[in-house]
Amino acid sequence: QVQLVESGGGLVQAGDSLRLSCQASGTIEGTPAIAWFRQAPGKEREFVAGFRGTNTYYSDSVRGRFTVSRDVAKNTVYLQMRTLKPADTANYYCAAGSNLRSPALRNPGRYNYWGQGTQVTVSS
Repeated sequence: QVQLVESGGGLVQAGDSLRLSCQASGTIEGTPAIAWFRQAPGKEREFVAGFRGTNTYYSDSVRGRFTVSRDVAKNTVYLQMRTLKPADTANYYCAAGSNLRSPALRNPGRYNYWGQGTQVTVSS
């Protein structure tokens, strides 16, 4: 059983930074893929950033502003967000899956495990 718990969301102003954390427990079979997705009201859940092995992936909308990283010893994945924009406002979710390669890694339907989400609100 894999459990994911996100934290670090909040209300910030445009241009600010925020770091999200995803604490993982349990074992993922095969080659794990960990990703961050986000969902704004009335919109579909969209891929933000993720990694598989040593490869990292970013959506075009966050590349250069967001950085995904991990601390293996702490079983924690981070999403460092910089130069936040109001368009980044959403509920952010951590997801885990196995044996995913791009572009499947960007598809939320391919992930087996999800956290409960953490809200990020960016005011203008």
